[in-house]
Amino acid sequence: MAHEISTSGFKIGYKVETTAGSIPTGSFTNIPNIKAISEINPEPATYDVTDLSDTVWKRYIGALKDIGGAISLTANITEQFKTAWASCVSSAQTAEASSLSMWFEVLVPGWSEGFFFAGMPSELGLPGIETDAVFEGDVFITPNQIKGWNTKADIA
Repeated sequence: MAHEISTSGFKIGYKVETTAGSIPTGSFTNIPNIKAISEINPEPATYDVTDLSDTVWKRYIGALKDIGGAISLTANITEQFKTAWASCVSSAQTAEASSLSMWFEVLVPGWSEGFFFAGMPSELGLPGIETDAVFEGDVFITPNQIKGWNTKADIA
């Protein structure tokens, strides 16, 4: 029997690696007010290797995987979020200057693993504004390494 999971309680956090290319250990810093995380599900490209001897089916081999560019996070834009996101971006820029990467973890409540990827967050711009609506918008992370599911770290 399947046990479906509510997205209530999911978290995303960040931390700068201490050893280049390695997921950092210890607690990650929580990014507050996140409402949605875009899909991080790589689509594999394929190459058609069908030759003249094939008479019924085409044949393919796997190629590079593509997650589709930047990962978006939708957030309620509050002063707390704005400050937290600016700190994330600043930490990533400092890390990059030292040839280190910023890592992100998506934490599923109750699971022993989190989903990890490294990337560079973009600065917050001005999201769209509508009458009688919540002030929300997207921020973006350009991924440069995907580790996927791995033993979870805490997000404080």
